[in-house]
Amino acid sequence: MMIEQPPAPRVFLFLQGPHGPFFDGLARMLRRAGARVLRVGFNAGDRAFWTDGPSYIPYRGAAGDWPAALAALLDGRGVTDIVLYGDTRPIHAEAVRTARARGLTLHVFEEGYMRPYWVTYERGGANGHSRLMQMSIAEMQAALAGSHIEAPLPPAHWGDMRQHIFYGALYHGFVMFGNRGYGNFRPHRALTVRQEFRLYLRRLLRMPAHAAERRIATRRIRSGAFPYHLALLQLEHDSSFRVHSPFATMTEFLAEVIAGFAEGAPRHHHLVVKAHPLEDGRTPLRRDLRRLARAHRIEGRVHYVRGGKLAELLNDARSAVTVNSTAGQQVLWRGIPLKVFGQAVYAKPELVSEQPLRDFFRSAERPDSRAYREFRRYLLESSQVPGGFYSARGRRHLLRHVVDMVLAAEDPYDALSSGTAPPRQQLRLVG
Repeated sequence: MMIEQPPAPRVFLFLQGPHGPFFDGLARMLRRAGARVLRVGFNAGDRAFWTDGPSYIPYRGAAGDWPAALAALLDGRGVTDIVLYGDTRPIHAEAVRTARARGLTLHVFEEGYMRPYWVTYERGGANGHSRLMQMSIAEMQAALAGSHIEAPLPPAHWGDMRQHIFYGALYHGFVMFGNRGYGNFRPHRALTVRQEFRLYLRRLLRMPAHAAERRIATRRIRSGAFPYHLALLQLEHDSSFRVHSPFATMTEFLAEVIAGFAEGAPRHHHLVVKAHPLEDGRTPLRRDLRRLARAHRIEGRVHYVRGGKLAELLNDARSAVTVNSTAGQQVLWRGIPLKVFGQAVYAKPELVSEQPLRDFFRSAERPDSRAYREFRRYLLESSQVPGGFYSARGRRHLLRHVVDMVLAAEDPYDALSSGTAPPRQQLRLVG
């Protein structure tokens, strides 16, 4: 009589995650489920937020040696799954290539496509590498045919921005002051760790002053009697902009927007340029904006708003333009015309304008609001998970949902189509 052997446990290899303790909490839950978990750390910040010492593997080699070291690790530890945050930084891009070549399951976390109240969990890739890029609205509608759940609304308060900035400053502080054992570490961004730390710290300290400046600018715009259009900026160092955009800098995007607005918009219309909530001053956006407005002789019609909530400005906007910001989803939710320049999961012909920019500013075509509601519901029942990476309450809510998704045989999109996706409860509080 043959005795059936229990299946071998899955072995999850974690690479770099979001700043803070989320990856550590996810690993604890996977261990409780019977999986083995390993973590490769590339600097002192990675180590600081990982509490299980025996499973931590420091990588101290040069960047050029990483592919061979990764292959040896996968072979020696029997890794079945790789977990990472973002799929474009060099060490992660190499892991993506290796996982595909070996047939390993690749779990990709990202900020939510409808942030800040949801987190993105996909397999194989995110943003411009997401399966969503090849899906049509019709395919999504077919997958939703058996679902009659109403998509949840976001909560009535802001997300976990302060915690996000705090953990970013803390992470870079660990790297700056405790990184002696990682002499070969090089950040995936252009700035040094010391520069990143200073920017995070300055941003944290200046939050009250920036909030007051933002309120004044927003009040001035909302009390004005002029129609206005929105330009939604992104972080120049963000992977969505760097990898999935036709522009090298945010100033290049601004130059095209200003030129199109000056040429096409009615002369009594204004342009409001809204910075990303985490914009830290590493790019002189305001100075560049003034220069461009002067060059096109529209200085009095261009306004700059530093971060903050988008809803206050969106409610009265005529249209919006962006490269590929996730804020485009808030635009579409309100039925406001939207034009994008880069690759975005929501850049479907039913939703975004294909007009030349001058024509868009002159008379923009509205999106198909019914199609967007179906698109939004599809995301919220598949890859968008309620919760957040940074606040304790947001992480608890996120882990209640996402651990089972990571352990599931199907990815979120296939699970929805096959009817095995678990129902989602509405997100109430993340702050």
